[in-house]
Amino acid sequence: MTEEFEGMEQLRKIQAGDVRTASRLIRNLEDELPGAKNAIRRIFPHTGRAHVVGITGSPGAGKSTLVDALIASFRKQEKTVGVLAVDPTSPFTGGAILGDRIRMQRHAEDPGVFVRSLATRGALGGLSKAVGDAVHVMDVMGKDLVLVETVGTGQQEVEIINHSHTVIVVLVPGMGDEIQAIKAGIMEIADIFVINKADRDGSHQLESEIMSMLNMVSEFQGGWRPPIVRIGNCFEPGPFGESLEELAAVIGDHYRRLVETDLLGDRMKRKTMVEIHEALRDAILAPILKEMTESGEMGEIAGRLLRKETDPYTIAEEVARRRLK
Repeated sequence: MTEEFEGMEQLRKIQAGDVRTASRLIRNLEDELPGAKNAIRRIFPHTGRAHVVGITGSPGAGKSTLVDALIASFRKQEKTVGVLAVDPTSPFTGGAILGDRIRMQRHAEDPGVFVRSLATRGALGGLSKAVGDAVHVMDVMGKDLVLVETVGTGQQEVEIINHSHTVIVVLVPGMGDEIQAIKAGIMEIADIFVINKADRDGSHQLESEIMSMLNMVSEFQGGWRPPIVRIGNCFEPGPFGESLEELAAVIGDHYRRLVETDLLGDRMKRKTMVEIHEALRDAILAPILKEMTESGEMGEIAGRLLRKETDPYTIAEEVARRRLK
């Protein structure tokens, strides 16, 4: 069987929603195997249909519980759902600590749901390096929505905006979020604010802090003022279910606003630019760094810097002149 035939067969299976083939490709992307990039080249022309929703917030904010409930809400609307749960890296195996997949186990038998964990593997911004390509895989599988849940590293999580059409920032009263609401960074990327565990003391104060911040903005892009959705106790099924239905509806409203105002095109362009930068980094910078490390040149440079014989900018210019003729 030729490589081209195998590639087309892989594409056909992923388009048919084959979970095993998709999982294997995502794993190969995480491991940075050469064949994985070729697979992305084949599937890329078939991407661009899924609504990508990023869910971010502090550790312990209840993001996984929220995602689990959102899956159920969207499935009631007969929408197919893909979930990329970015977990911390295990110090023993280098893989993801699969807490999120355990919590979402009740959807495991549903063919309309595909949940996959990714390990951060030291990536900054609360995301895995492979997340962009993994989103493409789920898109080609035909998922109507792809939910990307970040690992939870506080204000470093702004990177999620580069991979999502809609960004949800989850906050919890009593976790210092009142202070964080005033700070720049993670709060500025939200299309929707969720106050989770809103039955706790301090939830109204947190809501007031967010509203005060929003009131300082003179104009919202596309006329979309980020709404604040309160989510109560998950052990009270009635009110909890109603608030989740409200959140699912607001997510749909935001996507429609993106389409109506053509902001969706702007966000897709931003996502594309990030992908170009990452691809260039992999194609140009990664091989140079690998060669310099293996040859010992990187160690020599580090020694020169430690002895203050030169500086990082001068070194970078020297390497660029030599390598990028």
